[in-house]
Amino acid sequence: MIALGIETSCDETSVALLRDEEVLANLVYSQVELHARYGGVVPEVASRDHLRKLPPLVEKALRQAGLEPTDLGLVGVTRGP
Repeated sequence: MIALGIETSCDETSVALLRDEEVLANLVYSQVELHARYGGVVPEVASRDHLRKLPPLVEKALRQAGLEPTDLGLVGVTRGP
């Protein structure tokens, strides 16, 4: 079974694709530079940036793994910070 994992609980947008225990793709977009000007993580800014970055990151991971969305059997996401 192919699983897509999504992590957006703080200031990094991360996605991973796994087939059983094999990692097919693991991508991370960091918001460190974005939040540096505020002296720390601003939740609203982080949330909006996740919305902007998540779709292309998932698409890139699928391409990297040679998969289509229909290949996914499971999606796991973080819930809350």
